[in-house]
Amino acid sequence: MKESTNPTEKRQVPPVRGNEYVPSFIGQYLLFLLLLLSVIFGEASAQDKSRMTRKEKEAAWRAERLRKRAAEERKEIHNDSVQYMQALSALKGGSWALEASNLTFNNGATNFVTESTNFISVNDGTATIQTALNNSNVYSPNGLGGITLTGRIGNIEMSIDRYGNIHYNFNIYGSDISATVSVVVSAGSNQATANISPNFSSLNMTMGGSIYPYNNAGIIEGITGY
Repeated sequence: MKESTNPTEKRQVPPVRGNEYVPSFIGQYLLFLLLLLSVIFGEASAQDKSRMTRKEKEAAWRAERLRKRAAEERKEIHNDSVQYMQALSALKGGSWALEASNLTFNNGATNFVTESTNFISVNDGTATIQTALNNSNVYSPNGLGGITLTGRIGNIEMSIDRYGNIHYNFNIYGSDISATVSVVVSAGSNQATANISPNFSSLNMTMGGSIYPYNNAGIIEGITGY
């Protein structure tokens, strides 16, 4: 008796395509959820500034202003330090100029003046003191509205106090001038004041301005003498 055999059913297997991945339903859902959240958070961050209250905006503006001011101050400190070292080197080398922006006289009156024509300079052992109050050539010995006096320098004394201020004193002797000049340069900058005391009168004068190396100064010298 022959055994009956049922033919084996062959299942057709779908062909496998190389490097093809079909995400499951859960994977597709998670991907959609991730995209949705990224859109929501992106819109929220874009609307943060518009939702800030007036006080919050003012606080943010102040914070940004303080940040910029701090950066500018750091830059100014660096520049001041460089100018201070340049002034110190120029004084030590005996070749410098104080360009004055203001002059103060015995009566306390202060005149704001042009730096290029109002100065004290020292170079090659010679000092020049010049004033030009009105930049006019009318009734002025130097043709600039003031006087220009020159002489040899002597008795130079220089020191730095514990705060970093530079003290520089010298005498000037010439046919038209005999005076003692006392210069003080503020610590950490090239800002300076110079007191000029004539040896034979009490007509003192103070110049306030900035110290520069002589070769870098933008001074204009008039006719010397009275």
